[in-house]
Amino acid sequence: MMPSRTRNTLGQTVTDLGRNATAKPSFVSQLSESVQSRWQWFWGLRGGPSTAASKSGQLGEDAAAQFARARGWKIVARNWRHGRDELDLVAWDGEVLVFAEVRARRASALVSGYHSVTVRKKQALARAIHAYRRGMAQPPAHFRFDIVEVKVSDGVVGEVLFHSNIPL
Repeated sequence: MMPSRTRNTLGQTVTDLGRNATAKPSFVSQLSESVQSRWQWFWGLRGGPSTAASKSGQLGEDAAAQFARARGWKIVARNWRHGRDELDLVAWDGEVLVFAEVRARRASALVSGYHSVTVRKKQALARAIHAYRRGMAQPPAHFRFDIVEVKVSDGVVGEVLFHSNIPL
């Protein structure tokens, strides 16, 4: 079959190779869509896939927020994003602004939530904290970084551990 040449609305020559408009998307276009989807998720432009781990994480974040309220914190933001960096929980503890990283872990996990926060993650958190404070009209004189570790087993919150004033 010979390709036909036509002109589009801009007067440009377009070559039609005779492909059927209802044909299945090619491997390249499927790959392109997959890469685009992951790229958007990475940069926080849309939510990621809903998995058991993400549901467990959401359960942990809800338990951490409830734990924070019980301690008398006033929650200002949850899952605050700046680019690809995220702050799980931002709250006031009296006059101190608290940035909390929530780590939901299985009760049988070999590495604790506290030790799962790596140097690289702390650098990302420091960037996000700096961006958050920079966006405030009057940044507070005192702030701290905490880790809230939530142990989850079979979709049930077991124990909530609190680690306060962690150095970044």
